[in-house]
Amino acid sequence: MRPTQMLRGGGGGDVIGKYGKYLGGWGNFGGSKQRGIITYGLSANRQNPLAGTAHAAIFNSWRRFRGQVLYVAPPMIFFYYAMDWAIERNHYLNSKHGRHELSDEE
Repeated sequence: MRPTQMLRGGGGGDVIGKYGKYLGGWGNFGGSKQRGIITYGLSANRQNPLAGTAHAAIFNSWRRFRGQVLYVAPPMIFFYYAMDWAIERNHYLNSKHGRHELSDEE
């Protein structure tokens, strides 16, 4: 009995597939070699992981704030004043003058 293609697909240069080519393992599917790709490396001693973070944080935060302030600020201002009015009204209604006003209406 012949092993199935799935069992034989584990490695090596076996001739498998429709056109007799082994596709290769994960990440290496037998295509032509890529050309013109240049890779650079930098030693861990020469890296500065926090380079430009303060500058980027300030300007990126300002950019994001500027983009969102018109969605957040108007409702916050409205609800702040509505809550302020409600608190003041509650204090008035629970005061001596407010209770006197309510007792006249009932």
